[in-house]
Amino acid sequence: MSYMTTSERQMSLVAEISAACTRAEYAEVLVKVARAFGFRHITLMHAPTPESVLLRTLLIETSIPSQYFNQFDRARIMRFPMLSGGIGDSALPRSWSLFDNSSAAIFPNELSELLRNFGIPTGVAVPAYAGDGERVLFWLGGDRPLLAQTELNELTMVTLHLLDAYNRTKQSKLAEHTPLSAREREVVRWTAQGKTSIEIGQILSLSDHTVNAYMTSAIKKLDCVNRAQLVAKAIRMKLIN
Repeated sequence: MSYMTTSERQMSLVAEISAACTRAEYAEVLVKVARAFGFRHITLMHAPTPESVLLRTLLIETSIPSQYFNQFDRARIMRFPMLSGGIGDSALPRSWSLFDNSSAAIFPNELSELLRNFGIPTGVAVPAYAGDGERVLFWLGGDRPLLAQTELNELTMVTLHLLDAYNRTKQSKLAEHTPLSAREREVVRWTAQGKTSIEIGQILSLSDHTVNAYMTSAIKKLDCVNRAQLVAKAIRMKLIN
C-alpha cells in the first residue's frame, strides 16, 4: 500500500493521467499507475474472444518483456477457455493470485509456471469499453498480496481516467495518419463490399495491377498489415461508409 492516503493517491494519478497527451506519455503514466498500486507491470489490450489465438496480437500497450509473450504464444496458452473467453466476457474487475488456492486452481500449469518465472504471481484485470465500443482490458501484475476491496474500487476509478486518456491519444494518433486519396477510398470501399481486385478494376476502369497499387498505398498510409485490417480501420476512422 502506498504511503499516501487513498484519496491522495487517486488525485495524484488522475492529474498525471489528464496531462498525458501523446502515446509515449500515456505509456509512462500506465507504468506509474501500476507502481502506485504495488504492481510491477501493466498491459492495455483488446479483450480476448473465443477466436483469439495469439496474445501478442491483442496488445495495445504493455510494460511486460517481449519474452513473456513469445513463451505464452509458443505454449498456445490462449487456447484455454478461461483466457479466450472467460476474462473477456467478464463485466467486473477480477483479481487472482497463485498463492490463493481458489484462483490458482483455474490457471493451466503452463500459465502458472510462466507467471512465476516472470515474477507475476498476483494480478487483476479490469474490463472497459473504448470510445469506439471496442472492449479492452487493463491487466496489472506483480508480486504483492491480493488487492483489498477498497484498493480494487480505487483502481477501477483510476482506470476510467486511463480509458479517457486512451481514447484521447487514440484519436490524436488517428488524426496523424495521411488521409486516403479519393481513388484509394474507392478501392477500399469496394473491397469492403467483397469485390476482388479484378472486379474493382472492371468497375473503376482500371487494371487489377493499378487497383493493387492503390490498395498497397492505402495499407501503408493507415499502418495496416493486410486488406482485412485496412477495411476495418477505414470504417472505424469513417473514411468509408
